[in-house]
Amino acid sequence: MQDALAVVTVVVVGLMVGVEFAVAAFVNPIFDRLPNDGGLAARSDGARVLGRVMPFWYICSVVLGVVWAVLAWGDEGTALVSAGTALLVVSVVMSVLLLVPINSRVATWSKEGAPTDWKQQVGKWDRFHYARVGIIVLAFALFATALV
Repeated sequence: MQDALAVVTVVVVGLMVGVEFAVAAFVNPIFDRLPNDGGLAARSDGARVLGRVMPFWYICSVVLGVVWAVLAWGDEGTALVSAGTALLVVSVVMSVLLLVPINSRVATWSKEGAPTDWKQQVGKWDRFHYARVGIIVLAFALFATALV
């Protein structure tokens, strides 16, 4: 059971990392190049859609990491799993304190109702997101290392 849990955790966290990396490296830069502030509507829609899904994905990842760490306690690799889980907790706290407030505002924007500094606000979100992606990539690497 512990092996299956480890694999499921690595897959769930790996998929989350893939989504978050794609948003940072490809999706938002593409949105930002759309003409006539087309990126505003795209980012707003993305904030609504991913804003509903990602909290559950992050919490599920933390719970899987905690359960894996508890079941593996005392085994080789437990420190890696615990460190990876701690990093996921950091990413959740970072999300709640730094990213969610901006994302909640972005989700309400439209071309007719966006603040004049909307590009600066999404730029700030992007910088926080890059840091969060780095944290969850490291967590994933620790989980993958623990698995092997």
